[in-house]
Amino acid sequence: MAHEDTTQCCPEFDPAPWDGITHQWKDKLFLKDSMPVFFHVPFPWKISKLITSMWNKAQQAEAAPELKDFLLLANDPSPWKCDYYLGINKEIPGGTNVKLSGTFISKVFDGPYSAVPKWIKEMNVYLAEKGLTAGDYFFYYTTCPRCAKKYGHNYVVAFARIKE
Repeated sequence: MAHEDTTQCCPEFDPAPWDGITHQWKDKLFLKDSMPVFFHVPFPWKISKLITSMWNKAQQAEAAPELKDFLLLANDPSPWKCDYYLGINKEIPGGTNVKLSGTFISKVFDGPYSAVPKWIKEMNVYLAEKGLTAGDYFFYYTTCPRCAKKYGHNYVVAFARIKE
């Protein structure tokens, strides 16, 4: 008899509330941290350590959101660096607290992380049809690889900050 993995580390993601949605953010608070990447590809052992560290800082400062409100955005300012933004409820002393403002449009994709360049192209077409242009992109990887395999979906939410 096969053993079924009942461990849940990431909640199952519902794409409906994220797909094609406009978000107006004014000083939305995040804890920011960065790590090196190789041509936009993170090192798995480093990303796990970084995210755990960010989450622990948020919990210790009582700034962590409820899991239903969890949001971790990734933005690659270069092929060698990725910035991560963890949504928090209040500033964390000693942390890099940043505020994001603007109009963001989110769209949900399902597939391997290597498809990000294709998704950016699709998102640019989607925005152009609305007469909009992206200033930059942030990505919300909704589950870890193990949970994505378990659920049968690797949902990724692209957030385009709209050029005003």
